[in-house]
Amino acid sequence: MSSSQKQPVPAPAPGDISGVDAEDLALYREKFRKRLPESLEELRGPTHGVVELPLHMAWSGMTSYDMGKPRQRMGLYRTVLHEGLRDDLPLYLNQDLLVQLWPVLRTLVGRTVRTVWEDAFPQLTARTRAAA
Repeated sequence: MSSSQKQPVPAPAPGDISGVDAEDLALYREKFRKRLPESLEELRGPTHGVVELPLHMAWSGMTSYDMGKPRQRMGLYRTVLHEGLRDDLPLYLNQDLLVQLWPVLRTLVGRTVRTVWEDAFPQLTARTRAAA
C-alpha cells in the first residue's frame, strides 16, 4: 500500500476505550450519580395536572407537560432524568410513577442515565424484569 493510501481505523470496541474517553465517561456517570436521591421514597412529585418545568431543565423544548397525556408524562420524566438537578428530582418525579414508567422509560433515556439509576435502585430493574 502506498503512503498516500490510508488504512481505515476500526471503531473502538466497547471494552477498548482510551484513557481519556474512559475518564470522560466516568465523569459523566458521576454527574448523574451526584444528582440521585438517597432513596426513591424522596420522589414525591405530581401524578396529575399540568407541570411547568423551569428553563434550566426545559431549555430546548416544551416547558409545560400534561400528566394526563402518556406521551407528555413520559417526556417530562425523560427531561427531568437528563436535565434535573438533585433538588429538582423530588419535586418533579414521583416514586410510584417512575417505577410504573421505568420499563419503557429506560429505553428512552441515555445508557448512562439508565445504568446509574438501575445500579442505585435495583427495584427499577426488578420491575423491568417483571414487565418482560
